[in-house]
Amino acid sequence: MTTEPDSALHPARAPRPQPGGAGVSWDRLLTAPSPVSSDHQQAAHELDLAVSLVLAMPSAADSLALLVDGDQIHPEGALVLGALLHVAGHRDGAQFWWQFAAGGGSYTSASFLSLLHRSLGEFLDAEVWRQQAEVLATKPRAPQRVLGSTRTLLPAGVLTDILARCHYGLDVRLPPRLAAVIHQLPVAGDDPEYGELPQLSSTLVHDLTVEP
Repeated sequence: MTTEPDSALHPARAPRPQPGGAGVSWDRLLTAPSPVSSDHQQAAHELDLAVSLVLAMPSAADSLALLVDGDQIHPEGALVLGALLHVAGHRDGAQFWWQFAAGGGSYTSASFLSLLHRSLGEFLDAEVWRQQAEVLATKPRAPQRVLGSTRTLLPAGVLTDILARCHYGLDVRLPPRLAAVIHQLPVAGDDPEYGELPQLSSTLVHDLTVEP
């Protein structure tokens, strides 16, 4: 099964994941909270929401697995890895992997980088990435292989909680067990720009989905 980069993972096309419990209103959670007070706070909220929807995509787990096992650059997998690092508090690692994905043609990753820089008040860099996202969105994209299984990357209840935190204007985060999985990823040596960079583990998808 194949899909174009970003076509399955673009937040605007994200199907709602199944609620983790009864009575959860996804329409309510996907409605923005009261307007925030500054541009950088608005950008941070938009980034959190977009990241949450990427993690909820049906192809997220398989895309991440292909980044681990594939012999080619897989932008969708790098986009998902960056999203996981973002919700685990690894901002520099998320930025690195989104830049990696953008270099492979992911306009969603370029958009995320624009929002990230806006949230930090780095408006010139944000504009550069916004323009890059527009350029990438117009370029032909080669099909990317996706395995097509039915597994999900995160439990539905975790996704519900992440979206609820977005709705109420709270910082997104993973529960402790899943955060520990991300924090225990192997790291590359100190990068002069990003410091220690979390790397993929061959068991990452399994470790995120296994019951404690």
